[in-house]
Amino acid sequence: MQHRPATFAALLGLTRAASAVGDFWVQNDFCARVKGASDQYPVTYEDPDTKAKTVHGTADGRKACLHHCLTYTVTQAVAVGIGARFLGIRLHPGAAAAALAISGITHYAADRRVPGGVLETLASKTGKGAFFALTDHGINGAYCLDAAWHHAWETFAALIATTKATPR
Repeated sequence: MQHRPATFAALLGLTRAASAVGDFWVQNDFCARVKGASDQYPVTYEDPDTKAKTVHGTADGRKACLHHCLTYTVTQAVAVGIGARFLGIRLHPGAAAAALAISGITHYAADRRVPGGVLETLASKTGKGAFFALTDHGINGAYCLDAAWHHAWETFAALIATTKATPR
């Protein structure tokens, strides 16, 4: 099984690159700004073209986050599919689907970003609450912890996708 470490490394590289593309290039402005909206903490969105302002609560925040996570996961699926084909890796469909589901679901959990959400709660419970709140000295703690969360789950997802992968 010499191919498994190389397959894991390839899949992790592909999902990590696709994650950045999905988060920063594919995600639209509306989703980026509204995905954390809640009824308690509504978000006012200003359309960059029309300058029209709209207010969004929990339902819109959930919908925006779901839309983002679906496009994010599709971006990963395309990158992994093309990359695996190019590299001669045959992925088991069930393992690949499970890996993508793990990545997409955990991405949603982090990206809803409502006060008291998954990341803020985890940061507080692990003694990282002050770092989570840090937005000074060129550092944004919430962003750093968000990235670490995504990287950890993408690593786990790559391990899952590797479980039944075979060389072509």
